[in-house]
Amino acid sequence: MPPQRSGGSGFIISDDGFILTNDHVVANATEITVWTRDRRSFPAELIGTDPTTDVAVITIDQTGRPTLSFGDDESLRVGEWILAVGNPGFGGATQLDYTVTAGIVSAKGRPLQLLQSELLRNPEFGAESAGFAIEDFIQTDAVINPGNSGGPMVNLMGQVVGINSAIASQTGFYQGYGFAIPINLAQRVMEDLIEFGSVRRPWMGVSMQNVTPEDAEYYGLPEVQGALIQSVTPGSPAEKAGLERSDVIVAIDGEAVTTSGNLQNRVAQFRPGDRITVTVYRDRTSREVGIRLDEAPINQNRQPTVVAVESRSAEKLGIEVAELTEGLANQYQYEEPGGIVITDVRAGGAAGRRGVAPGLKLLEVNGQPIENESDLQQVLEDAEPGEVVSLLLADPRGGSRIVNIRIPGNP
Repeated sequence: MPPQRSGGSGFIISDDGFILTNDHVVANATEITVWTRDRRSFPAELIGTDPTTDVAVITIDQTGRPTLSFGDDESLRVGEWILAVGNPGFGGATQLDYTVTAGIVSAKGRPLQLLQSELLRNPEFGAESAGFAIEDFIQTDAVINPGNSGGPMVNLMGQVVGINSAIASQTGFYQGYGFAIPINLAQRVMEDLIEFGSVRRPWMGVSMQNVTPEDAEYYGLPEVQGALIQSVTPGSPAEKAGLERSDVIVAIDGEAVTTSGNLQNRVAQFRPGDRITVTVYRDRTSREVGIRLDEAPINQNRQPTVVAVESRSAEKLGIEVAELTEGLANQYQYEEPGGIVITDVRAGGAAGRRGVAPGLKLLEVNGQPIENESDLQQVLEDAEPGEVVSLLLADPRGGSRIVNIRIPGNP
């Protein structure tokens, strides 16, 4: 197979050649080349990446180049004008190199679940790592297209307030919704990547959800905002400080917490070992709790890549499968191993178009139980193009559904 090529954007943030970009732009790259505005190219070195925030730092051996300065995304207001800068062309060689688009800040604090979904699909990371994904995006109507990822979102003073990262689209191209990583969060991640090569994320040890109007009424909150604690991790800083399930966190060090994503973002601004004051509502009254943050076990959660057993028969459907080992059962959160699990789904393939996703367990094909790779091979061996096959799939929560898929090709 010939080497694959992809591209994205980035921006120089220091005189000694450090560049900020997205993790998904440089992840798994064997070679990185940076093209600058003057059509010069430089080999780049990867300094570090953080998939939980989609931030990466690379560097080039070049000094004295123009750099961008950081603004403050906290001061951004909805309706404020911004510019999105990027390079939708690849490798500095197309007609769409280096574009600037204008728009406004449409919203702040958008929780998209994009990073969490990617982490769940990535066999290098366990489900617990996905819980550390910070999704607190800035939304804009400035045009952002593939290739703009990693480029700067700047305010009218030319200061970077975000990193262009994602779009919401049914076509893969811009449809009015663009999203950027807040620069305060990205800058904090960048500092760790440059200093340590990985992120040292501070950790409280709670799972939470956004406050609803019903929550606000029940808990006597002054506003419909905050993070409702669903569980407290045993032995965590939160448990040691006395936080409990059903507490509602409304502020960190006096700064209001609006959503669960906003809480993650605020905590991420600190370092492990820092002490913070958390304002919570309990029994309809407000109280302040001091917490000394620990370090999140993000890097310890990385799991070795599991090589799936590739089946030519399964390939007809655009899927790859593997035996559900103990490691994969833990990764996909099944109670016990056994059977066959889908580990990859080809984008645009027959199964992918029907909503089949990695992590689903394959129970039956055409009514025949599937216990192992051999069973699947036998059932699908004689299936012809144009034929419809019926899959019975199960998810980790115990639910199941039937998906009928037509094998691509002419009969």
